[in-house]
Amino acid sequence: MSHILHLDASARPGLAGTDHHGSHSRYLSHRFVSRWQSHRPKDAVVYRDLGQRPPSFINHDWVASAFTPDERREPWMKEALAESDELVDELIAADIVVIGTPLYNFGMPAPLKAWVDQVVRIGRTVDIDDTDPFNPYVARLADRERQVVVLAARGGANMAPGEAMAHMNYLEAHLATAFEFIGITRIHTVAIEGQEAGGDVLAKSIADATRKVERLVDELHVGANAVPINESA
Repeated sequence: MSHILHLDASARPGLAGTDHHGSHSRYLSHRFVSRWQSHRPKDAVVYRDLGQRPPSFINHDWVASAFTPDERREPWMKEALAESDELVDELIAADIVVIGTPLYNFGMPAPLKAWVDQVVRIGRTVDIDDTDPFNPYVARLADRERQVVVLAARGGANMAPGEAMAHMNYLEAHLATAFEFIGITRIHTVAIEGQEAGGDVLAKSIADATRKVERLVDELHVGANAVPINESA
């Protein structure tokens, strides 16, 4: 049985095409998960709506607690890390992390960045090897294969790598860096563009992205069916 962690980060609560001013990134992420479950209904899905219920921002207490060895943590430190522990546990258990996210002002929304800050954590998802001065970081989530699917929505167009406006898009690159840092290197991206233009530009992008999501689900199903993912979890 596969474990899917489904995250939505849009400030818009509804789905594009169904709800007035609904979210295109939520539309893609729900399309992915629904299609996945139609083929593998027994797979576990954990859902977090980061856009409507954002994680806490890290603060002084969090930093002090995270960098204190577990055996020396005081009760208040464990409490300061309780939310982070829950989010990290969900990530570690996941085989596929599905992220629906808009591009806001060149990067990821604040709730998604707060989630990243909670899960990229010394002693849980990454370690430091003091004996290696050139590459001291040890990714702890490289213990087995996990996949990340980033399903984005961009107001502009031509923002994919190598395209004319790519220099204004730090969303996917930032997420890829964070996940690779902790050991997850299989990252897939699909995006809807052209929301500001609307009309045929947007309609074509939605249709293209929908086909790509469905194809991606089918491709990942092949691997999941050939080799059971995280069967012991």
